[in-house]
Amino acid sequence: MSASQELEKDATNFALEAVRLDKQGAKGMAITMYQKAIESLLKLVQLYPEYSLNKVYIQRAIAYQERIKALQGAVTFFAPQPEVREGEDAKATEGGKSSYEELIVHEKPSVKWEEVVGLDPAKRAVKEAIVYPVQRPDLFPLGWPRGILLFGPPGCGKTLLAAAVATEIDATFLSIDAASIMSKWLGEAEQNVAKLFGSTRKSAQEGKPAIVFIDELDSLMGKHMSEVGGEVRVRNQFLKEMDGIVDKGKNLYIYVIGATNKPWDLDWAFIRRFQKRILVPLPDHPTRLMMLKLYTRHLQLATDVDLHELARLSEGFSGSDIRDVCQSAQLKLIGEFFESGQATDKKATPGSLTMDDFRQTLEERKPSVSLDMLSLYTRWSEAFKAL
Repeated sequence: MSASQELEKDATNFALEAVRLDKQGAKGMAITMYQKAIESLLKLVQLYPEYSLNKVYIQRAIAYQERIKALQGAVTFFAPQPEVREGEDAKATEGGKSSYEELIVHEKPSVKWEEVVGLDPAKRAVKEAIVYPVQRPDLFPLGWPRGILLFGPPGCGKTLLAAAVATEIDATFLSIDAASIMSKWLGEAEQNVAKLFGSTRKSAQEGKPAIVFIDELDSLMGKHMSEVGGEVRVRNQFLKEMDGIVDKGKNLYIYVIGATNKPWDLDWAFIRRFQKRILVPLPDHPTRLMMLKLYTRHLQLATDVDLHELARLSEGFSGSDIRDVCQSAQLKLIGEFFESGQATDKKATPGSLTMDDFRQTLEERKPSVSLDMLSLYTRWSEAFKAL
């Protein structure tokens, strides 16, 4: 697959996920996905300026940006004003927002526990660390974990898990992309990291729990052989801020939840600050069956479709892989319907999805997680897990 095809695929996947989250009402997470889709499309245009589809890509990026503006206008942000030091240059973007504000999604997602299919050990560990201390702090004389690390294969529900716990405790939810921090915050790094944690402390002091969710944690806290000064400073500032949160003498409800697909790349100095290290694994057979029921509930299925058999055939697939299989089968059915010319008849509808449709889709798709990757997760979990 060429670089342009990879960027096109990334943009499509980000956009599809954004639309799905948008429909679910998870505005903050939808905004993050729309932004990633925009970045992929604009990167494609910049790298291939003569490409014939650039006009389409720009139109899509503009449409996604308009949707972001609509979502931002429909929500209330938790955005305390940072103290401006004398002589400090207030850097702002064209729209008037600082780069700090641009990189953080303040909106609390609307995800309930029942939407997190399976993952019972991970859900139990997260509840013990976050939900129960908020509900009954008197039962925790030794304090409770403030750093939670969610690791495992991509597409298995790490972000969804963090969103669900934020909903459960009605927390202020600040979601940031670690890769964006390292690429865009250099030069004003320490100041922005301090603002980020200052926001959480203000929220907690006002009696409202606060969660900082850091996606792609390895981009920020990974092992780097040759770092520039700015990267060193931003990492050290995070260490300092996390040490302040872990202070057992304070009972503020502030949590840092990190998600990574590459836990083996994390620096030990950061690993030890996450007292809970929880594997979010590939779905087992019962979980895959529940996912198939969830993703096909609005599809027209033929009587020969056996979801139990599909759950067996999809062993090794992640949750997002299974959603993609259902989506691909439906798209192919609709494509055949249009190509047959029947779509011109407004009363005509596509037929039902058959077992053969799903079998063919499964044959054409491979799991996004290899056996080698699974063995790496298993070994790292055996060495560092902390439930």
